Amino acid sequence: MNVRPISGASAGGRGVGRKGLVLISGALLVAVTACGGSGEPESGSASANAKGQDSGTRRGGQSTAAVSISPKSGATGVDTSGALKVSVTGGRLTEVTVKDAKGAKVDGAVTGDGAAWEPSTHLAAGTRYSVHAVAKDSAGREAAEDSSFTTLTPRDTFVGYFTPEDGSTVGVGMPFSLRFTRGITSPADVEKAISIKTEPAVDVEGHWFGNDRLDFRPEEYWKEGTEVTVDLNLDGVEGRDGVYGKQHKTVKFTIGRNQVSVVDAKKHTMKVTQDGKVVKTLPVTTGKPGYETWNGRMVMSEKLTVTRMNGETVGYGGEYDIKDVPHAIRLTDSGTFVHGNYWGGGAFGNYNASHGCVGLRDVRGGYDQGVPAAWFFNHSMIGDVVVVKHSHDRTVAPDNGLNGWNMSWEEWKK
Repeated sequence: MNVRPISGASAGGRGVGRKGLVLISGALLVAVTACGGSGEPESGSASANAKGQDSGTRRGGQSTAAVSISPKSGATGVDTSGALKVSVTGGRLTEVTVKDAKGAKVDGAVTGDGAAWEPSTHLAAGTRYSVHAVAKDSAGREAAEDSSFTTLTPRDTFVGYFTPEDGSTVGVGMPFSLRFTRGITSPADVEKAISIKTEPAVDVEGHWFGNDRLDFRPEEYWKEGTEVTVDLNLDGVEGRDGVYGKQHKTVKFTIGRNQVSVVDAKKHTMKVTQDGKVVKTLPVTTGKPGYETWNGRMVMSEKLTVTRMNGETVGYGGEYDIKDVPHAIRLTDSGTFVHGNYWGGGAFGNYNASHGCVGLRDVRGGYDQGVPAAWFFNHSMIGDVVVVKHSHDRTVAPDNGLNGWNMSWEEWKK
């Protein structure tokens, strides 16, 4: 008997052939679907996503928590303060991680019983940040949201020039002083961006002199050996409208031995004390009548082996111009120094003959290390304190040099 294959010769044959193909295709589809092993769609598959399922919600359905991140993902030119916020409805936040492109984290805190998160500080300018937030609903089911954005790049910026220098050892009277390149109209925001830690711990407060200078000090002189660390996190701080800081730096300095020198303008002496004990008494001359030396506590801010002193620079006309003043230590911005004096004759210890400075006997050229001026210069460091009393002038202004010690603690903290 001849057996012929099914062909398209008749309508019936075509019908049977198509049904057979359909059945075979269905069998193949079942077989292919079953190759996954369990017959369930894999986590992350198109089928799972279409049903709103993932590996964390399949057991109990999709989380009702909805996380929202502001600014929207991909945003640019974002403000460095006040723009970043994370919130949730239908649940509470359990994790919020914000990082810059280098992986540095931004500190923040969850508020409102888990309803929102905000950064605890400003963001840096011109920086890309990524945000990852996780929340749970009342059933413990998690929902997550990710975003990224870039902060603004400012056109106008400012920095703070500071003293003392990083890594330096200074005297017990040394404040940490910042002078800004632009006048600050948002002082609270700038001050908040500066943190000071000390070991041993001591309360340190800041005080503004005008709108471009900020000094920090403790209530009393630093304790010798104190380690001070200053974090200047000014990058991205809006110090005034449209003007942003561009500085992020850590500054460390150490407090050296305790030296305070007391000048008595009436007795023409200077007693040098270390740790409260007098180690040297030196004869001096201070400001003569009409040119009296400031009273008060003054901090050494600069040491110069030799310098020129010209009366023109301090409002005294052509009264003097000495090009080689030896062993000069600055006490005020207005030109008060403790310095060597080789022209004073018998004034030291006897009468006041200077134009406001504290003079110590010296030799021209400063070569003799045995004279009082050389001894004092060699035993002093930036940050040491010189106290002048019994002069017939008023107390030095706190902002004339690093001399905020002439303010009470209550005034300083205002």
